[in-house]
Amino acid sequence: MIDVIVVGGGPTGLMLASELRLHGVRVVVLEREAVPTGQVRALGLHVRSIEVMDQRGLLGRFLEHGRKVVAGGFFAGIGRSWPERLDTAHSYVLAIPQTTTERLLAERATELGAEVRRGRALVGLAQDEDGVTAELADGTELRARYLVGCDGGRSAVRKLLGVAFPGEPSRVETLLGEVELDVPCETLDEVVAEVRKTQKRFGTMPLDDGAYRVIVPADGVAEDRAVAPTFDELRQQLRAFAGTDFGAHSPRWLSRFGDATRLAERYRSGRVLLAGDAAHVHPPTGGQGLNLGLQDAFNLGWKLAAEVGGWAPEGLLDSYHAERHPVAAAVLDNTRAQTELLSDEPGPRAARRLVAELMEFEEVNRYLIEKITAIGVRYDFGPGHHLLGRRMRDVELGRGRLYELTRGGRGLLLDRTGRLSVAGWADRVDHVADGGAEPDVPAVLLRPDGYVAWVGDDQRDLRAHLSKWFGASGEPEHTPG
Repeated sequence: MIDVIVVGGGPTGLMLASELRLHGVRVVVLEREAVPTGQVRALGLHVRSIEVMDQRGLLGRFLEHGRKVVAGGFFAGIGRSWPERLDTAHSYVLAIPQTTTERLLAERATELGAEVRRGRALVGLAQDEDGVTAELADGTELRARYLVGCDGGRSAVRKLLGVAFPGEPSRVETLLGEVELDVPCETLDEVVAEVRKTQKRFGTMPLDDGAYRVIVPADGVAEDRAVAPTFDELRQQLRAFAGTDFGAHSPRWLSRFGDATRLAERYRSGRVLLAGDAAHVHPPTGGQGLNLGLQDAFNLGWKLAAEVGGWAPEGLLDSYHAERHPVAAAVLDNTRAQTELLSDEPGPRAARRLVAELMEFEEVNRYLIEKITAIGVRYDFGPGHHLLGRRMRDVELGRGRLYELTRGGRGLLLDRTGRLSVAGWADRVDHVADGGAEPDVPAVLLRPDGYVAWVGDDQRDLRAHLSKWFGASGEPEHTPG
């Protein structure tokens, strides 16, 4: 029997497969498309996702193919500068096409031993006490202990489960595509700048090979959003807003997206879970969608691996929904707010001017960017130290960088006292005794996803938290020295 079937071979599914393979979980990824689509919907990684790649030793690969960007404009396109003093060692956005991200993650997953099967569409599923049976379009069936739907906003897994997907339908729609334009760059820039004074959902972006990424409001909302727009429709809308289609020709691909905002009622139903766009959809404002899915996978991977491995404490797998559902709800709220600020109606335009004024304050600017980049996320672990429930930024230690010690996806006790022990959990948690200057606490216990699970210096208290997050001890209780 397969341990976990991951339905969907996009960034979320591939990230999850890699996380599971770090723990020896047998994973099969089912992707309905026979070959990658080539569509570049997402254009970059935000700070928290960059940190995730660093934690797993992947950042070097991504930096080879991406470009560091330190620029403002990520909140509702309001052109404030990149904030200072972000709590991270990676204070930038990494511009990298989604197609490249998928390729790099696919390489990582297969290197670790995940099996990726393309051209396999899920059409049915059934679960019982022992596992999940997945029915494929070719008539074959697969059996697994768990199944995770990472199959996008129109998720077959979510629909087959009957999980409610409440929210708001699209009110407006936007056309997106990659085309070639026959117009001087200076003329293009002048026209686009003029149109964007009143229409923030309009724009062009040059690509490395001379083509352009074009975005323009659609004429209403299509009855079937799964159907791509025609090239004539794109040119018509360009002329409607800019007075010219810029000599557009040779389209590579065309797509449409709306401003629908929906959140799955639950992320788990028995042995089946949801992650990424299968669990939440929202407008792309701020570029958060792909990043939110990657971070879902990073949260879920070690927990599901613990369940498969038999060492998960009670409630650990359910903590995936408890932690990530509120994060997605907050992202939906900030994209709703940003969408309103992009409207060309008088009221939203006045609100936009006010928010732009407030963002002149460094604290406001930084607070909003921390939302967009997800480094402001704090899980509710109860009362305690201000670090509790937050991810730990990378810091220099006596024996190297913190993130270099997290490559294996295990827990980590960073111990400045030298007196503590993880005896009984050494198969799940690494112990690093380091008297360096950071962090300014006696010791911290990090979960495999880098979030702080405990702060202190008391061995008995530490053992209680090791049990809470990493299951029962393999040895009788012992307090060193």
